[in-house]
Amino acid sequence: MKTVSSTDGAVFYFILKLNNGGNILLYRTKSTMKIFIIITVVLAVIFIIAQAFVMSSTNKTESHAYTVVKDFGSFEIRQYEPALFTSVAMQAASYKSVSSQGFRTLAGYIFGDNDRSQKIAMTSPVAMTMDDSVTMRFKVPEGMAMDDLPKPNNRKIRFEEQPAKTMAAIQFGGWSTDERIAEYTEKLKALLAENNIPYTGEFNYFGYNPPYELVNRKNEIAVEVVLQ
Repeated sequence: MKTVSSTDGAVFYFILKLNNGGNILLYRTKSTMKIFIIITVVLAVIFIIAQAFVMSSTNKTESHAYTVVKDFGSFEIRQYEPALFTSVAMQAASYKSVSSQGFRTLAGYIFGDNDRSQKIAMTSPVAMTMDDSVTMRFKVPEGMAMDDLPKPNNRKIRFEEQPAKTMAAIQFGGWSTDERIAEYTEKLKALLAENNIPYTGEFNYFGYNPPYELVNRKNEIAVEVVLQ
């Protein structure tokens, strides 16, 4: 079977030549093709505008402040400022099995599932410790202290005050999976070993983008380090 295409006036037509010698005539008009092209262009423009708006919103989201101590090219050493976090611990030890559950729990709290029905601004990144169990954390916005926070309706939510930390971080793009998180965790371990930088504690996954941001995604693996 093969296809032969041609045009005759206002009509595009395609002939499928079958092995048994028969032909099947398929056709579409120029007007149909124009409509298809217009719809495709309009959808593409809407997609680009929507993604540009989402990227702009992401860039304006408050992040956990840090200073780059040293840039090794493939990874960075950073000094993070003290911060207050809301957190929820989950027993499963994989990103895939708990990321949505943890996000829904903490997002519910900051969107009003608390004793005051108070909304709290979203921050980035969403942090997850990757060990035998997983703890997800949202940073509390600057200017809010522990006493300022409403009481969660969900008893699993906790508040954590973390001191200043020196951390190593490696970045990767695209969508996160357990396999990619494991891959970049091993890469960071190898880079730290090559540069004789000891690390301590659990490795963390940092996610910077909402799920509906489809392009320019940013993810990181980070771990606390001890500088000699």
